[in-house]
Amino acid sequence: MRINIRVPATSANLGPGFDTLGLSLKLYNETVIETSNYFSISIKGEGSEKPLVKTNNTFVNIFYDIYKELTGKKDNFRFSFVNSIPFSRGLGSSSSVIIGAIASAYKMAGFKVDRDCIVNRALVYESHPDNITPAVYGGFITAVVDNGRIIKIKKELPDTLKAVVVIPNVTMSTKHSRSILPRQYKIKDTIFNVSHAALLSAAFMNEQWDVLKIASQDAMHENIRMQALNELFDVRRIAYEEGALLSTLSGSGSSFLSLVYDKHSDNLLNALKSAFSKFKVIKLGLDNDGFTILES
Repeated sequence: MRINIRVPATSANLGPGFDTLGLSLKLYNETVIETSNYFSISIKGEGSEKPLVKTNNTFVNIFYDIYKELTGKKDNFRFSFVNSIPFSRGLGSSSSVIIGAIASAYKMAGFKVDRDCIVNRALVYESHPDNITPAVYGGFITAVVDNGRIIKIKKELPDTLKAVVVIPNVTMSTKHSRSILPRQYKIKDTIFNVSHAALLSAAFMNEQWDVLKIASQDAMHENIRMQALNELFDVRRIAYEEGALLSTLSGSGSSFLSLVYDKHSDNLLNALKSAFSKFKVIKLGLDNDGFTILES
């Protein structure tokens, strides 16, 4: 048996939607898994230069946890990874690994790959739904965890929108970026974020793109995290000057996501490339499918 699983990158928070809002991008990690007489791993792209990614591979570890639970066996497989999602840049690389491993384990074990089951199993490895949920379902997602299960609403996103993503050559640890946030917030800041996250969700659901700039403002985490890389403040400024509808820190950073009408996307792309030549700047479509599995 041989399968190819493809899992998209994601961008979480989108400003005020801390641990709650996210969307899926057309940037993918792909893994081919096939039955074999012996165990092997090959890696191309992100992580290929890091020996630990081979010797203690998170995807493989989770895959075997689930596969053994489902079958009672630890069979040999050949894993071939092609990783395009950057590590520790706020684009959901960890969630891509978690979702890919769980979904492929179900498939290789001969079980139905049920998306609701997959996303809830993923909570064991990632307790926040903002990245894992769009990796499973695609689109824009607003989600909460209630009694250990994810409750979500999805909105498919149109081709008329594109994402322009600035990817600095600096990593940001999610664990560290959480540690520098306040332990308590003022009531006014909490109300600010609740109201803006609600407006942002409504704007996506109703395709009122002109509201995104106001709705995506945040009072809880972005500015604190962005101080670790001051260029990000200029990224946001230039993005809005060049017609971005939304420009926010992607997850905990260091990447910065801007949504823009397709007709303005090349201008925004070129302006950000010119201003930040030492960073990677890419244009991406928005993914509405989440992970996909092909069997051969």
